[in-house]
Amino acid sequence: MYTRVSTRASGIGGGEFVVKLDQVPRWNEHEVRGLDLSESNRSQTSSPDWAFVDPLTSISALNESRSTVGTAGSGAGSSKFLWDEEINSKIYLWRGQPWPLEVDAVVNSTNENLDEAHSSPGLHQAAGPGLAEECATLGGCRTGLAKVTSGYDLPARRVIHTVGPRYAVKYHTAAENALSHCYRSCLELLLEQGLSSIAFGCIYTESKGYPREAAAHVAIRTVRRFLEKYNDKITAVVFCTVTTTDTEIYKRLLPLYFPRDKQEEELAGIKLPSDVGDENGETVITERKIRISALPGTTQFSVSQKWASPVSEEMGPTYRISSVKRSESLDDLVDPVFMSMTRDPDQRRKEQWERTVQAQAGWSWTRWIGLGAIGAPALSTAEEDSLHARFLARANAVSLTEVAEMKILYRGGTDMDGRPVMVIVGAHFLLRCLDLERFVLYVVKEFEPLISRPYTIVYFHSAASLQLQPDLGWVKRLQQILGRRHKNNLHAIYVLHPTLGLRAAVIALQMLVEPEVWKKVVYVERLLDLFRYVPREQLTIPDFVFQHDLEVNGDKGVNSDGRPRVITHRPTMKR
Repeated sequence: MYTRVSTRASGIGGGEFVVKLDQVPRWNEHEVRGLDLSESNRSQTSSPDWAFVDPLTSISALNESRSTVGTAGSGAGSSKFLWDEEINSKIYLWRGQPWPLEVDAVVNSTNENLDEAHSSPGLHQAAGPGLAEECATLGGCRTGLAKVTSGYDLPARRVIHTVGPRYAVKYHTAAENALSHCYRSCLELLLEQGLSSIAFGCIYTESKGYPREAAAHVAIRTVRRFLEKYNDKITAVVFCTVTTTDTEIYKRLLPLYFPRDKQEEELAGIKLPSDVGDENGETVITERKIRISALPGTTQFSVSQKWASPVSEEMGPTYRISSVKRSESLDDLVDPVFMSMTRDPDQRRKEQWERTVQAQAGWSWTRWIGLGAIGAPALSTAEEDSLHARFLARANAVSLTEVAEMKILYRGGTDMDGRPVMVIVGAHFLLRCLDLERFVLYVVKEFEPLISRPYTIVYFHSAASLQLQPDLGWVKRLQQILGRRHKNNLHAIYVLHPTLGLRAAVIALQMLVEPEVWKKVVYVERLLDLFRYVPREQLTIPDFVFQHDLEVNGDKGVNSDGRPRVITHRPTMKR
């Protein structure tokens, strides 16, 4: 038995307590087994809300099902969901909203606009105003997909937002698969974020009319199928129910998909619906499958209705392909775009996760010596574009005045060839006082007008050697966010007053981060040399840069008016 009294935590907006995972009942540890829940005994059995009452485990139901199996044949009672103690140990059932739960991520059922008014009850009150602000920057979400934000004041680290489908009887299969996609998208995002525990509310709303029990079937079987594939990456899945109706539905259906012993597995084999979906939990429409087989002995063939003849209609149309002229080939007649269909998305994601884990393991030493997470896998063009778009939307939605006032980054004029110039002042980069996340948003916003065409960066390293600098992993992430346009259109990075430490850092960036960008660095020892590339009147230069130039270069330095320092020698007076 568990209690909802738990560790209190101040600072959780709208919430009075935090519920740790070990306070939530685990499915496989529940002790209610083998109860007689027949109609004669059910009225005498009073079960509290927290108990897992399984009508499947009634003795009368078991006897009835065994007799059914005996008359139906030897294979009638085999379940597609076998008893698996390890998988069962990851399933929890919680009566209440997921917001107090101390898990890695909680799921918000919302609409396409991610509106606060259409979100799950109590979420925004518990998370605080920052959640609504970040949701406004995400650009909405399509039905069946999911997006992730920070958890803000919640015990959870992340909130995953998903949009459930609208239900109509004639589109039952489409709605079922869209709902299954909601659960899978949330679980996939969980793994992409490097997290392992998640709490689901019921992803449907009364206004969209999805039947509760049908939705519960989809939810539970989709989670089961996902755990079968990624059992080693998930530590906990919590099903959260608010109403008594939903609670009773989950109590009744969980043993079908997560049997806790052979007895429940045997019962589930009989009581499971006839359609429990494919390996992902999605409904399969057999008649929509088209299978194409070639006649034996034919080496060249084409797909054409003129020569194709149906073989069997029992399992959907299958066509035999007649041989055609030897000059015609399949490549000539089939759209190459169709032939280059993407691979299985689950397999692709699995490979990506494995690459991420392998890269992180291989480069863990870089964190020890302060280089940061430079071993993160490279992103595709589409992934970089998507990442850039998300950060740009967030940057345009918030005020970044305090970052602009630090004058770390600002627009200059143009270089000698008319390319726009971005100026960076290293000494203004006060890492102790700077919110790096907001600084990244400011960088994305300021660079956006420049990176679509050739441009130049001028970096003043003058008097910057005493400031703390971000690690190489952070620099790599920033370059991924800026995207390929930044890399391709960057002409040069002119570095004024480089130090030995900076030169070593640039070599590390060339070797470990992005050679394409950091090989464009041009070291400039004097302001006069810089003016050969960028005219003096095109730059706003802080006074301390001139002072540093005079201290370092002496007679070869430049005054604040941009002219070389002139030292006049007075003649010696003869006595």
